[in-house]
Amino acid sequence: MCCEVNRRFLLLYASQKGQAKAIAEEICQQAKERGFNADIHCISESDKYNLISQKDPVVIVTSTTGDGEPPDTAVKFVKEINDKTLPLNHFSHLRYGLLGLGDSEYTFFCNGGKLLDKRFQELGAQRFYETGLADDAVGLELVVDPWITGLWAALNREFVSRREDLHRSDKTASSIDCKIEQLKLEDPAAKNSGSSENGGKVDPVPPSQDSQPSLSQSVPPLSQSALNIPALPPEYLEVELQESVSQESSPMEVILPLGSESPPFQVPVLRAVQLTRADAVKTTLLLELDISETTFSYQPGDAFNVICPNSASEVDELLRLLGLSEKKEHSVCLKVKPGTKKKGADVPRHIPEKSSVNFILTWCLEIRTVPKKAFLRSLAEYAADFGAKRRLQELCSKQGASDYNTFVRDARVCLLDLLRAFPACKPPFSLLIEHLPKLQARPYSAARDAKRYPVGMDATKDAAVAEWFSSHCSSQSSYLPSMIYSSLFHPGKTRFVFNVLQFPSHLGERRRGVCTGWLAGQVAPLLQKTMEDQKSSRPKISISSRLINTFHLPDDPSVPFVMVGPGTGIAPFMGFLQHREKLQEDHKEWTFGETWLFFGCRSKDKDYLFQDELLHFVEHGTLTHLKVSFSRDPPAAPKYVQDHLRLYSKDVTRILLEQRGYLYVCGDAKNMAKEVNDTLADILISERGDDKLGALKTLATLRDEKRYLQDIWA
Repeated sequence: MCCEVNRRFLLLYASQKGQAKAIAEEICQQAKERGFNADIHCISESDKYNLISQKDPVVIVTSTTGDGEPPDTAVKFVKEINDKTLPLNHFSHLRYGLLGLGDSEYTFFCNGGKLLDKRFQELGAQRFYETGLADDAVGLELVVDPWITGLWAALNREFVSRREDLHRSDKTASSIDCKIEQLKLEDPAAKNSGSSENGGKVDPVPPSQDSQPSLSQSVPPLSQSALNIPALPPEYLEVELQESVSQESSPMEVILPLGSESPPFQVPVLRAVQLTRADAVKTTLLLELDISETTFSYQPGDAFNVICPNSASEVDELLRLLGLSEKKEHSVCLKVKPGTKKKGADVPRHIPEKSSVNFILTWCLEIRTVPKKAFLRSLAEYAADFGAKRRLQELCSKQGASDYNTFVRDARVCLLDLLRAFPACKPPFSLLIEHLPKLQARPYSAARDAKRYPVGMDATKDAAVAEWFSSHCSSQSSYLPSMIYSSLFHPGKTRFVFNVLQFPSHLGERRRGVCTGWLAGQVAPLLQKTMEDQKSSRPKISISSRLINTFHLPDDPSVPFVMVGPGTGIAPFMGFLQHREKLQEDHKEWTFGETWLFFGCRSKDKDYLFQDELLHFVEHGTLTHLKVSFSRDPPAAPKYVQDHLRLYSKDVTRILLEQRGYLYVCGDAKNMAKEVNDTLADILISERGDDKLGALKTLATLRDEKRYLQDIWA
């Protein structure tokens, strides 16, 4: 009896797009192989676990979303543990280990994990294993893999310590020795982690004649190396295709974010306008939506989700490569395989019952996602060609980590690319459902204040506006005149702006973004029509509210603020300025703080978004200072928004520190947002004499006070 040990631990994950869930499931699988019992749950499933009475170790895997927020699935949990009435010993009985996932291209790297870690410490919990922070910008596996490897030794020490504490009073040395011997684990690095016949090692193959490696081809030394491949993930789904008519669900219900407090709405597109010239580097579109028949509401600066499908042409090609073209309308019956070794196996909730194969690939699965190593490991089992199987094993192996980063992760390879590169690989449809994450809705910032004018505005004036719009806003329009557009804002309408994303595949072919490409296709007919023609053929799109929105104007209108938004980052600031203009019209007795906008684009003639409208705001005093940078037009300086910030460093310092104003940054996280942050630090150093550390602390304080806010994307 002394040798029997409860090796159970609670495993929680908080996932936005499926990464944290997949890693938690990998931990669960490895735990079983090493004699541990992982009780795995999504952190939102609070009815299935109880941290207050938890006696076993807790392992948490969490991602980060938005501008450093926890995933949607963790919002309720974070709110509960942030209750200020909780005692400081609330979690003093807990021992935990935490793995945070993030992206260093964002300012608040791994903030979802850091927030949980900090709060657990504040409530008295203690770590039994050091916190890991994995960076998707360089490859999550660089931290994830060694963190998981070290987890087993840490859990072993934890259980040994617990058992020693439990039996110390007995002072039975023989009992303790027996227990310790049973608890000792094999060296995780030496333990067999594969499922191949030769104990997880894959023998080398003869050297290739091709001297250049690629997605489908390796070269020495990798091609001549023995491989350590991960364990084969257990399959857990059975798929039966039935010829009966499928019962399709609403796409809105399928893709609606988990835990969303707002229902989805299907709304007509009233107008579509191309804001950039045809020869601009990027194509920027503006869509105006009719929300009059919905209860959809928001504040200036809020974002909302657009629910979109996968590319129809890519879905068709997938069906062909999978041999399912003739069965695409068959209904899919899913059930868990009897006797599966996957712990907690269940039919995915985002796959509606009796949906067709085509519907699932179109609306339910993220077919563009970069495949994880576990997926590659599973695909290798379905490669009929030895060379294809070996290459897939290389890409998921420890020895092939560099090739995985180069030819899969950095090249943004997707399932379609893999099936093209390995035509001998024919995975079953069930494998796709098991490994591909749920198709996510895409967030966009609203570009207008929906409460611009009261219901019942002058219909003849609106008609005149529509007539002007018809004659001036063709597909070649470079911007929207402000004097006219300001009269279009009344309850029941909103609009948003986006670039039609295009990027090369690993073979160099051009691909459009999943959502922006779909939206551009939906409204393409509108771009060629007059205003009257547009009324007769209005496509509909589905939208829903975002859970977390903090990018809002100061409550006090007398507080000054600075806006930094190059390119389509200007979108939320249009809503800010229209809201401010209406307040000035309705409350002439109020005091309003100064407003600054730092906007940047490539060329004044090609992609200066909302030029006339911005000048209108300046003329009427709504926008106190407008500073525009053109990176491709002479003269070269100031070239970017950060260059203009430096020119007005005294004003920026005065507004933020002396007048306790606000700073808003919207746009690209990878370059612009980082450079703006570095510029602000330089400004504080030059204007206040701070050192680097002092400047960064000041910026951190501004963020904590919610006076330095970002709406950024990678």
